[in-house]
Amino acid sequence: MTSEASAPSFEASFAQLEAIVQRLEEGGLGLEEAMRLYEEGMRLVNACTETIRSAELRLVRLQESTAEPPF
Repeated sequence: MTSEASAPSFEASFAQLEAIVQRLEEGGLGLEEAMRLYEEGMRLVNACTETIRSAELRLVRLQESTAEPPF
C-alpha cells in the first residue's frame, strides 16, 4: 500500500485523470491501450474519491470539535 507521503497529490491525480479522459475521447487507440488507460483512470477515480471522503471526514470532525455545546 502507498503511504500518504509518497502518494501523488489530489491535484496531480486529477490532472492525470483529465489527460486520460482526453486521450480516450480523442479515440484512435487500440483496444489494449484503451483498456489500460481505462483501468488507470478508474484507479485514479478511486484514489481521488478516497481523498475527497477523507477531507470531508476531517471537516466534519473539525466542525464537531469546534461546535459549542448546547445549553
